[in-house]
Amino acid sequence: MAGNPNVLRGLLLICLIYIAMANANYYKYKDPKQPLEVRINDLLNRMTLEEKIGQMAQIERGLASPEVMKKHFIGSVLNGVGNSPALKASPEIWINIVNTLQEGALSTRLGIPMLFGIDAVHGNNNVYNATIFPHNIETHLFFPFNFLASTRDPKLAKRIGAATALEVRATGIPYAFAPSVAVCRDPRWGRCYESFSEDTKIVQEMTEMIPGLQGDIPANSPTGFPFVAGEKKVAACAKHYVGDGGTTNGTDEGDTVISKEGLFSIHMPPFHDSIKKGVMTIMVSYSSWNGKKMHTHRELITDYLKNTLQFKGFVISDCEGIDRITSPPRANYSYSIQASINAGLDMIMLPQKYMEFIDGLTLEVKNKIIPMSRIDDAVTRILRVKFLMGLFEKPFADFSQVHELGKKEHRELAREAVRKSLVLLKNGEADNKPLLPLPKKTPKILVAGSHAHNLGYQCGGWTIGWNGLGGNDLTTGSTILSAIKDAVDPSTEVVYNEKPDANFVASNEFSYAIVVVGEYPYAETVGDNKNLTLPYPGPDTITNVCGAVKCVVVLITGRPLVIQPYLSQIDALVAAWLPGTEGQGVADVLFGDYGFTGKLPRTWFKTVDQLPMNAGDLHYDPLFPFGFGLTTKPNNNQNLFPMYSRKRFVSSF
Repeated sequence: MAGNPNVLRGLLLICLIYIAMANANYYKYKDPKQPLEVRINDLLNRMTLEEKIGQMAQIERGLASPEVMKKHFIGSVLNGVGNSPALKASPEIWINIVNTLQEGALSTRLGIPMLFGIDAVHGNNNVYNATIFPHNIETHLFFPFNFLASTRDPKLAKRIGAATALEVRATGIPYAFAPSVAVCRDPRWGRCYESFSEDTKIVQEMTEMIPGLQGDIPANSPTGFPFVAGEKKVAACAKHYVGDGGTTNGTDEGDTVISKEGLFSIHMPPFHDSIKKGVMTIMVSYSSWNGKKMHTHRELITDYLKNTLQFKGFVISDCEGIDRITSPPRANYSYSIQASINAGLDMIMLPQKYMEFIDGLTLEVKNKIIPMSRIDDAVTRILRVKFLMGLFEKPFADFSQVHELGKKEHRELAREAVRKSLVLLKNGEADNKPLLPLPKKTPKILVAGSHAHNLGYQCGGWTIGWNGLGGNDLTTGSTILSAIKDAVDPSTEVVYNEKPDANFVASNEFSYAIVVVGEYPYAETVGDNKNLTLPYPGPDTITNVCGAVKCVVVLITGRPLVIQPYLSQIDALVAAWLPGTEGQGVADVLFGDYGFTGKLPRTWFKTVDQLPMNAGDLHYDPLFPFGFGLTTKPNNNQNLFPMYSRKRFVSSF
């Protein structure tokens, strides 16, 4: 029977059927053993036009659902800033939402995973209980331990990036729209605090935040190739390409009028460094260069960024960026689609009317207004990022990292960042009569000012809400007032009066006063400010307090403000920038547990009539020059070295 030819033929037929069935279920793009480009091409060749265009759309979480993801093959979802899925939503709530939408994406014919992104510009700042790190303007210059020479601290930026990645992953999200690598040349710009410095070289060095977020790129990585190191890292996004920090009069979304040499020497270098470090994505700026909208600038996006710099990740629009190509926005949406896609944009951020984009792009491809090769380039880049992130192998988030959100080590890191970057601008009228560091043990002190006990003001914009929020219940953290109370000797009476009048100050016997005032939270265009005056009631508070008692003024601000009129009244002046949730970092330095080491990342002007004014300008006459900062030594040098020591030292002041 074994030799029966009919039986043998039957067995052979069964084997062939099994082989055919196996081959029918085998797709190269699903096989992680296949080379990356083989997987990309295999998947791309299987996709319909509808599936490809769906990959190019990034829609708002509030409009997304499993059904929408499946029906329109949506490639990416963003969580708009200030749009939380629930009041004080837990990491578990975030993860469940991400996974629910991912289920919809995977239920499509080809099962292409979606990419979920969020603005995490100073920590996972949309999420309740996250560590809110200082804004970029604060993570800049400081003195090393030997107090001899100033240096930058890109390693600190990298550590902040790594902590931010963990806190973003704690909520199940793999993509962060950060960092901003703009070079702010005019503090009137409402986004100046998102820039590390007016100095290009400093911004270049601080792109170390990218390997913090993504991991260190392998030594043999090809030029321009994106990289992310695994499930504890996130895809980063260098923004905003290019020149947004140099607009005329610091107008947000304005026109950067500058020569090609100026653009390429001042604003372009941080993008070179970002690409060298394997940044996965680059976001295009709302702004223009010499009158041409960046979202339509083929020469800079395709010819230079993609071809010359060989960037292999994907290029994403800013939020509704293509809508704003025309004035008024959406005046000619078909042109906006054509101009942006043909310029080289790959993914379009569409928080609202995404179907108009999908239908409009489909029509323009079918009518050969936009070539199919341009669509294939865009989708190839998007798929490359998704494959490199491991989304095809592990598309769902789990709960293994929820403990990373707001963890103690991250808060201690944020506290370290605060104290290293505070800049001491004045400390007594003469070097032999400094006010700082302050004594911890003294009978009675006054703490005053609108920003002394307000966590929202302390964090600034891009914190829970788009323009930030006031108050102490938006998230968890410590205010400067609570930090002061914790720092002083138990016998010291701390009196808090937000807006004291002169009689109140004069009628009390205060040893000294700490006045904390500054800007109220803002973001983007809302923050554009042509006057840069200290907001009310800051000037009155300074006058009432500092006119009657020795005082240190702590400025909570995203940029230099007009301070010269009040300078003679102030005994000590500290630029604390926007320190985030860890107010203890301010008290650490005020009371001498650590010395002041920070240096100005940008020029502090005398009057706004001088603006724009940057280091190296021909007529450079600042109140405090770029890189300025007085230093103090800690009261006990041994406290320099234990990184997170909370031990209190009594001042010898």
